[in-house]
Amino acid sequence: MLKRLFDLLAVLLTAPLWLPLLAIVAWMVRRKLGSPVLFRQKRPGYQGEIFELIKFRSMTSECGPDGKLLPDEVRLTAFGRWLRATSLDELPELLNILRGEMSLVGPRPLLIAYLPRYSARQARRHEVRPGLTGLAQVMGRNALSWEEKFEWDVTYVEQQSLWLDLKILFLTVKTVLFRTGISAQNEATMPEFNPTGRDSRA
Repeated sequence: MLKRLFDLLAVLLTAPLWLPLLAIVAWMVRRKLGSPVLFRQKRPGYQGEIFELIKFRSMTSECGPDGKLLPDEVRLTAFGRWLRATSLDELPELLNILRGEMSLVGPRPLLIAYLPRYSARQARRHEVRPGLTGLAQVMGRNALSWEEKFEWDVTYVEQQSLWLDLKILFLTVKTVLFRTGISAQNEATMPEFNPTGRDSRA
């Protein structure tokens, strides 16, 4: 309850700062990438409950001759890379926090397809609400392998406290300012989590 109260107070009290920024970025996305401005996708949250994640769109909708979307590195424009580097694409997730689907700090919400792929330990990341930022994000972000990221997620679950949340929020600002770990090595974003094969970052 204390964590939820902290989330609400932090988001509501800073609304005069992030609401104008939200509007400005929405206008920029509309101008650079067109409609839709928002990217919506179903993601698993607390205890695996499915919710709709909201982000700013950072890629084009270009498709190949087969009608399928082109690879991320093709659809990710310079503007999209800037959005991701500054984490401004994550701003709409503050609405997810207000709705109680996410927290300021917690394991990042990933794809529904990953749910059956987790080990019993990795699945513990769903024992808390997913976060706008998390321990894995300040310990290396996408420069980490999936296994390393999940281990930091579980470490957060085991050690969570208000003090740890404050520390992670502070380190998140530093991470964003220095733009570290934005993507995996030799990848535009992050390769798919596939525990049956070899993790490309392992």
